[in-house]
Amino acid sequence: MRLKPTVLAAFASLLVSVPALAALKPGTMAPAFTARATLAGKEFGYSLADALKKGPVVLYFYPAAFTPGCSVEANAFAEAIDKFAALGASVIGVSSDDIDVLNKFSVTECRSKFPVAADADKTIMDIYDARLAFGYANRTSYVIAPNGEILFEYTALDPDGHVEKTLAAVEKWKADHK
Repeated sequence: MRLKPTVLAAFASLLVSVPALAALKPGTMAPAFTARATLAGKEFGYSLADALKKGPVVLYFYPAAFTPGCSVEANAFAEAIDKFAALGASVIGVSSDDIDVLNKFSVTECRSKFPVAADADKTIMDIYDARLAFGYANRTSYVIAPNGEILFEYTALDPDGHVEKTLAAVEKWKADHK
């Protein structure tokens, strides 16, 4: 679904004017979750617990697929995915979009490089304190250690900085665990 520029501008102004909930803080344990996800347009069941067995996880929430900021952020994560992988980390994005929309988003904006998960009932957003008003996810990024501890949290509606900050947090974790 593509939104008209005037609708996008109204949506953005509403999001900026609505206070966000407090995100989970570093040092707390990340809530486990499973979700319907897609990678390269192919659906599968995603489990945070299973992903953490392979290394740290960058979990990022974004308001809506195919909106300008969310496309910018997905493109940036796609461009940096090899750096995350070299550090043993994986990335997953979460929004309230339905899986059919995410199938397309995973191919185009995520460039088939990392999965995105559907959180239509907003359960994952809620347990991670990453929901704005109107049911949209706040732009919140977490880095979660393999033991489930949240190492880093960053919340900003501006998509710039999420990739760089989460990558720096993963690099620090890797340096501390050599």
